[in-house]
Amino acid sequence: MRRINRAIEKKGKCVIALGAGSSTHSSYAKLINLHKEGKVSFEKVIIFNLNEFFPLLPGGPSTLARLREVLLDHIDIKPENIRTIDPQITKETMYEYCQAYEQSILDEGGLDLVLCEIGARGSVAFNEPGSMPTSNCRLVLLSSDLRHEISSSYKCEQVPSTAITLGLANIIGAHRVITMAWGENRAETVRKVVEGEASISVPASLLQGHPHVKVVIDLPAAEDLTRISQPWKVTSCEWDDKLIRRAIVWLCHQTNKPILKLTDKDYNDYGLGELLALYGSAYQVNIKIFNDLQHTITGWPGGKPNADDTYRPERANPYPKRVIVFSPHPDDDVISMGGTLKRLVDQHHDVHVAYETSGNIAVGDEDMMRYFLLMDKIAPEFNFNTEGYKKLSSEVKGFVAHKKSGDMDTADIREIKTMIRQAEASIACSYIGVKPQNVHFLRLPFYETGAIKKGDLTQRDVDIVKDLLMKVKPHQIFVAGDLADPHGTHKICTDAVLAAIDELIDESWMEDCRIWMYRGAWAEWEIDHIEMAVPISPEELRFKRNSILKHQSQMENAPFLGDDDRLFWQRAEERNRATAKLYEGLGLASYEAIEAFVEYKPIR
Repeated sequence: MRRINRAIEKKGKCVIALGAGSSTHSSYAKLINLHKEGKVSFEKVIIFNLNEFFPLLPGGPSTLARLREVLLDHIDIKPENIRTIDPQITKETMYEYCQAYEQSILDEGGLDLVLCEIGARGSVAFNEPGSMPTSNCRLVLLSSDLRHEISSSYKCEQVPSTAITLGLANIIGAHRVITMAWGENRAETVRKVVEGEASISVPASLLQGHPHVKVVIDLPAAEDLTRISQPWKVTSCEWDDKLIRRAIVWLCHQTNKPILKLTDKDYNDYGLGELLALYGSAYQVNIKIFNDLQHTITGWPGGKPNADDTYRPERANPYPKRVIVFSPHPDDDVISMGGTLKRLVDQHHDVHVAYETSGNIAVGDEDMMRYFLLMDKIAPEFNFNTEGYKKLSSEVKGFVAHKKSGDMDTADIREIKTMIRQAEASIACSYIGVKPQNVHFLRLPFYETGAIKKGDLTQRDVDIVKDLLMKVKPHQIFVAGDLADPHGTHKICTDAVLAAIDELIDESWMEDCRIWMYRGAWAEWEIDHIEMAVPISPEELRFKRNSILKHQSQMENAPFLGDDDRLFWQRAEERNRATAKLYEGLGLASYEAIEAFVEYKPIR
């Protein structure tokens, strides 16, 4: 906002190049709000589209369409001040056109600001690895990985193999560049961009030499940066228990030793001598961290009755406990904590599972049509081939037959797909042993837009969660802390639960309620954060896999697997095994797999 106003005050206009990547959308939402509040006007702003697909396919993706959706249609920008790449140009005139597009920027006095995101492999706009810092506006070939990501983001099957993009030279030539990245799935890339050597293999790293560049990231995206992951390398530290644990685990990896074999020399050689001064010897530090980690391990996630719980993650009483597992989609419960869920049921706690969204947009048309083909066969046999059913079947088949990429499903189809996911979730819960009356489908309103883009969290969503909490009055709440899902649903669902908890914090039953956060579908908790680690035996891991497989519509055809091509059951098993391997490598007990949790402590 300040940059826009200053440029307008200085020269009567502000020239900006905008990207349409999802990381920028929160900034655009903020600009829209500032505009509505009268704090910024776009009447004297000229916007250039950073890149556009070529050719534009019917029903295919368009960065300009996305920019209109998330920003341009909500502000007072003049239509003639929206400059984009002409989709009608031909390859024969491409070179001249790209030069003319660059010249139109220069005719406006150059770019005052570029606002874009850091792509999965460090790309900027469509400048993928291999792009030279001298590259200009041009036609580029999109990699298969990028096209897969675009297909998921835009929910379209056909993505052009080429696109037109401003080059790195155009972007670096801007007076100021702001580039963004959110979430732990961008952490490794952010580290390369910020701390690695400037290299064409990570195009965004070439911005390091720009005098006015800002990289805007959230804490999960920053977690691999040295100042976050190993702050003792760059500054003096206030050594709390979590930071000490992180440092010792790092030291174990560097020395390839378990905790109890670390020596004074190891500490000194790797710059952790300060811990020796604080604790007196390596042995004293080692035994403290070893015991801390050992005390996170429990086979009783609901607490072990009639046992000393002094060093256990969960208290022994009350027993049995009332438990609510909140699941953003109708399979996150089993993917992320299926083994723990089974333990809670088997240990006779009163377990409830609350599915926060319908998950209907993740059901493919083929999966839905399988049910119609079956119903068409059995309806005449069992005398329910009514006119109403015939009409519905005909309408659905007709819609699917003529459906184009990006078309929104009808209300009836969304409801049918919701029923499919509810049935799968109910079967999985029954398999685990959750009572049918304890399975809750909340269908939070923010999700029910029928499109990939969801609504904002409102009080209606929070109130639905509050009603369930007040009904059950749980002693334990499990909530998703895995916020790297491709479309942000997890975060909104988690925000809904935490907002409801904040509003109920003064309820008497809340004094005896603990909140545990799980991960698993996209990432796992870092070892220094883990406060409860639940071991999973080989048999339990197979049971967890079978629970996930009950969600048949989310197997091979699941449309939102993100950047990870593995199926959800494969991700879950490999991450759970990796956590167990990490504990084993530190010198603790060896397990087949481990599910990990972090306690959330609301401010009272």
